[in-house]
Amino acid sequence: MPLLPSSLYGLARPFLFGFDPEHAHELTLDGLARTQNTPLACAYAAPRVDDPVTLAGLEFPNRVGLAAGLDKNARCIDAFAAMGFGFVEVGTVTPKAQPGNPKPRMFRLPQRDALINRLGFNNEGLDAFLANVQKARFRRSGSGGRKPMLLGLNIGKNAATPIEKAVDDYLACLDGVYPHADYVTINISSPNTANLRTLQSDEALDALLGAIAERRHALAERSHRRVPLFVKIAPDLDEGQVAVIAATLQRHGMDGVIATNTTLARDAVAGLPHANEAGGLSGAPVREASNRVVSQLRAALGPAFPIIGVGGILSAADARTKIAAGADVVQIYTGLIYRGPALVREAAQALLQSRSAA
Repeated sequence: MPLLPSSLYGLARPFLFGFDPEHAHELTLDGLARTQNTPLACAYAAPRVDDPVTLAGLEFPNRVGLAAGLDKNARCIDAFAAMGFGFVEVGTVTPKAQPGNPKPRMFRLPQRDALINRLGFNNEGLDAFLANVQKARFRRSGSGGRKPMLLGLNIGKNAATPIEKAVDDYLACLDGVYPHADYVTINISSPNTANLRTLQSDEALDALLGAIAERRHALAERSHRRVPLFVKIAPDLDEGQVAVIAATLQRHGMDGVIATNTTLARDAVAGLPHANEAGGLSGAPVREASNRVVSQLRAALGPAFPIIGVGGILSAADARTKIAAGADVVQIYTGLIYRGPALVREAAQALLQSRSAA
């Protein structure tokens, strides 16, 4: 992501790619945090495409969002709002601050427009996260009656918390983020926290979502506001597992699903430098698996259940394909790193044109 007009990102990318991936990531976020809500924000700002869609009782201003994981500490919400996103998801946040996994832990595979990361929910903890969320001005910046961008807050468990106590971490985070979120995402699919993906299994998922649904009910009664809950799942699932997850989501009154997180598969990058690094693979190589899971979810959940599609969107055509697979809206992350902010408007315009043509 550049601090330059989108048309110049091709010039900026070699400079950014000259740094270690995580260092480049930190430099970019630091720059965005310093320049958001200042005249310098015009360097990356773009008019938002208006293409509203209502999901889970929320009006999304357009169908292109930022995926969680890029802004883990919610430092740059206003900067991403300025880029024209319809919704932005920040986190994953855990109750306590944690450093994540040892460095190096992020690797580029530019031959396939891909990344591998094993960051491990590195973040400054719930209190710092909420302080940053409350500093964001995007909800106060609407003009001309336009709806503000929506904000999703993504929650997880600390690495040191035993998996049998994971529910406690999710409930602590839910309590904290609930007053500030347009929607909350329960992340059970990162491959970089030991045993986290076991929460996708039948009994564990049933217990977790049952506890979360009960807590949401209490929070909604207390605040007189029902915040939608989404669950983020992995691409490395077979059709039977997807069907079980779909049934569990519906049984516990979840409002939507995000498909998908990164993949552990390496077939698409075999033989490339860094291909055998541990962690989750994102970008173009996850596109097919993500679209498959989206399609299976749509078949299992029916036409009305909200699906956010994420994984392998590096062009307008990729965004259209994700919608065609069954997603209602899409999110990007790795595509933003390889393509820059121009991808946001390009994808949003393409989806608007597709809707108009239909």
